Amino acid sequence: MIIRFSSHSGAGLLACAVLATLAPAPASAQLWSWTKDQMTEYTKAWTGDRFPDGRPKVPDALLERARGMSTEEISVPGGGRGGGGGGYSQYADGWMVTQPGKKMVGRAFTVQFIPARTDLDAVVTAKAKEKGVQMLNNQYALDMLQPGDVLVVDLFGKKEGGTIVGDNLFYYVMKATKNGGMVIDGSIRDLEGIAEMAMPAYGRSVHPSAIGGATLSGINIPIRIGNVTVMPGDVVVGDREGVSFIPPQALADILDRADTTHIHDEWTRKKFDEGKYKSSEIYGSPRDPALIKEYKEYLQKRLDEIRKK
Repeated sequence: MIIRFSSHSGAGLLACAVLATLAPAPASAQLWSWTKDQMTEYTKAWTGDRFPDGRPKVPDALLERARGMSTEEISVPGGGRGGGGGGYSQYADGWMVTQPGKKMVGRAFTVQFIPARTDLDAVVTAKAKEKGVQMLNNQYALDMLQPGDVLVVDLFGKKEGGTIVGDNLFYYVMKATKNGGMVIDGSIRDLEGIAEMAMPAYGRSVHPSAIGGATLSGINIPIRIGNVTVMPGDVVVGDREGVSFIPPQALADILDRADTTHIHDEWTRKKFDEGKYKSSEIYGSPRDPALIKEYKEYLQKRLDEIRKK
């Protein structure tokens, strides 16, 4: 599907759009859309629940556990401290963050834009009319959002005219996703209003213009954010440092390894509090056999406590 945006004025509202509804298969227009079967095929490593369109639906309980993870626990090859291993590096940084003190966690709802082009737009308009669609406003993609989603948009870094939402539509996204969040490789506007809202958002820039010169070329397809490929249903985790995109099938293992890291840090600081050891005797791993034994016993005890919860 393709939606063409044209710029016009109006505080908090984006431009109107024309939607071309493309045949799902076997037409070559399928380049811009996935059927449910295709979504399932390209994300087949995930064996859990799915949304009606086939997008992976990671359980809420796992999303809640992910709020306790740091970027290092997700992204560092080898898994960071404590000998955990298994980090998955899908990390993008360089963001303007609206709520730097708030963790962002949710399921990726992906949207892709390309620079507008007149001959393509003419085809889009004609296809829309063939389907009986004369005009749709730009909320088409936003109205598909589900609770727990993070809106992830490839707007090719566009600043002027690359403003995906202003404060009114930001407020709508916040309500529709239940404070899920946004990651915009483009810009936003109305920052004064958005800064007062609780939902975390990551963007490249801010600009007062309405959206223009961009064509919405895909919804819930693979997109590029920085140097990372983001798939629909990826788990999005954002903190002060940046944003990580975790394949849903990798999340449970990363969470388990993060538990080990948390316990390792907890034990390390307890030993530092005793004031009896040099840092090298405790961190990154103890060397004395008695301390090694003490740490392993502490680790197992705390893991058992956590997993009972």
